[in-house]
Amino acid sequence: MRWNSVTFVRGWIFLLLLTGAFAIKVFAQSAEPEATTAIVEKAGTPSAAGSPNATHLSEIPATQPGSSLRLEAGDLVEVGVYNVPELTTKARVSSQGEIYLPLIDYVHVVGLTAEGAEGLIQKRLSDGGFVKNPHVTLFVDQYASQGASVLGEVARPGVYPVPGQQQLFDLISAAGGFTEKAGRSITVTHRAQTDKPITVPLSRNVSDNPESNIPILPGDTIIVRKADLVYVVGDVGRPSGFLMDSGHLTVLQAIAMAGGTTRTANLGGARIIRKGPDGITETSVELKKILRAKAPDVTMQADDILFVPTSAAKAIAGRTFEAAMQAATAASIVAIP
Repeated sequence: MRWNSVTFVRGWIFLLLLTGAFAIKVFAQSAEPEATTAIVEKAGTPSAAGSPNATHLSEIPATQPGSSLRLEAGDLVEVGVYNVPELTTKARVSSQGEIYLPLIDYVHVVGLTAEGAEGLIQKRLSDGGFVKNPHVTLFVDQYASQGASVLGEVARPGVYPVPGQQQLFDLISAAGGFTEKAGRSITVTHRAQTDKPITVPLSRNVSDNPESNIPILPGDTIIVRKADLVYVVGDVGRPSGFLMDSGHLTVLQAIAMAGGTTRTANLGGARIIRKGPDGITETSVELKKILRAKAPDVTMQADDILFVPTSAAKAIAGRTFEAAMQAATAASIVAIP
């Protein structure tokens, strides 16, 4: 009888200790501020895409622009909720811009950053009473556009893969480098800010300007501009179009690049032909005075045409001189005994 009483008392004490430990554990879990403690057991049935239950951008405050890439249709995302592994979901953004998540149905995420989508999903979980104090993470496993487009004056224009983050010159090198007609600036449009293209200046040696080697992300577009040209035609050594390598070219520099004027050129009749918004205009150039440093040099603009006419008097005089030389040569040959 004594043995049974002792056993009963020991069992009662053990039960009290076990109950107290369980109560302490429950209290600690309820006091944890960020714990996700309750999931509604009965979930609603999924609604069709585009239904009134679908969430749109207007339901969440705007996120900081340009903080990261914006989600697009075709992106593959993985959504997780802290301490609730049952809600971990991997989904691809539909053509309607939505992903389907357990409990909260379709969520419209196109145009949002990853951080913005996280905030939106947290709001839906909290407002619906599905999870208390939810902490959501959204990771983009795969962007629909994993490459960057390299266009313009490069050897091999096209779309090139961007695994992670690369630099501008890496993509230019992958595209075969610049062509001989490439200008001294590049336009970069980031996928996250399509309305704010960036103009990147280039020096003659790209290594001299390392700050131009900006980061490039998937979905970005790189356009290498064609260099501006001026044209020198008429009575010059090598009529042609010439690159404005530094974006600045004067009449003297253009004449030098064209091999100079010929002896029959009418230096007083040179003019610049320019096409503007009001049509074609012609501006006289005092080329003779410029060559003698008696007049200031004239700066040319892109697509200007510098025309140097032929002097009729010089041409006639030249032909007369040639004819006289030929006659004198013939006479000397006849006079030889």
